[in-house]
Amino acid sequence: MFQSSSMLATEPSDYVAPLFHGPPQAIEALQAGLLARPAHIEPKYLYDALGSSLFSAITQLPEYYPTRCEAEILRDHAADIAQHVGKVKALIDLGAGDCIKAEKLFPSLRPEMYIPIDISVEYLHSAVQRLKNTYRDLNIAPIGDDFHHDLRLPDTIPPSGRLFFYPGSSIGNLDPDHALALLTRIRTYCDEGGLLIGVDRVKSRDILEPAYDDALHLTAAFNLNLLRHVNQRLGSDFDVQQWQHVAHYDEAHARIQMHLQAQTDVDIRWPHGQRAFCKGERIHTENSYKYTPEGFRDLLTRAGFSYVEHWSDACGWFSVFSARA
Repeated sequence: MFQSSSMLATEPSDYVAPLFHGPPQAIEALQAGLLARPAHIEPKYLYDALGSSLFSAITQLPEYYPTRCEAEILRDHAADIAQHVGKVKALIDLGAGDCIKAEKLFPSLRPEMYIPIDISVEYLHSAVQRLKNTYRDLNIAPIGDDFHHDLRLPDTIPPSGRLFFYPGSSIGNLDPDHALALLTRIRTYCDEGGLLIGVDRVKSRDILEPAYDDALHLTAAFNLNLLRHVNQRLGSDFDVQQWQHVAHYDEAHARIQMHLQAQTDVDIRWPHGQRAFCKGERIHTENSYKYTPEGFRDLLTRAGFSYVEHWSDACGWFSVFSARA
């Protein structure tokens, strides 16, 4: 689902069009998720332009610790991280969003090329325009796509010296088997390069659940906006007022689970399909798995990485791992 090298945008004026214009395979997968029992919607639909903006706001909340903890690690251990990473010819930012996290690495890593990748093309476009005005000597080549299912990179990206940057604990959105599959695919593109990745750690329910169900209800708005995005893509008739956000920590599987729960009996229709939901029935929208440092190191080793190092924040709530191919 990555575009070919001909789809790599190098200037805002020729920026690649959004991935989702209703391709049959995407529509089929979306419909299948809604018709499944229990129903589910892939978390990538959380990130349209509004969803991406809402998530940026969430990262400012006092309850949402991962962004602060990760920023602390990248700031306090910048020199050690740069030494472990080595020469960076191409910094490939997976799920780049507003590109701010990667931008903070520019002084220490000094990449020759920056490739931000994000499913929310409009949001990424705005960030890239800002970067191009600030870093005129940096080759910035954005890609608007979903990298979770098919990781392909254009031939114009140098084959050696690639550093994949996957911050924010987004790897936790995948169950361990799918996380291993993605890490293994990334490893195949890391010839003489590596991976720098943020990982949320196992901790108490009292810390975890407020981070995904905050007092200002920004996370609820973020989750509910997914239904509006689905309406745009599928032509469905979800009414967000009929649904509520639910998040809880599944301690047995070390994961946060997010759902949308029907507040009344409701019939949802879309072209060529429909689904009745009973009051209290849920749509699963996201998992966020948490790891111990030992558990994630093992996952990286199984994916084919070596020379693994990690750094933690002062509280020991979050880790940043660097692994070499």
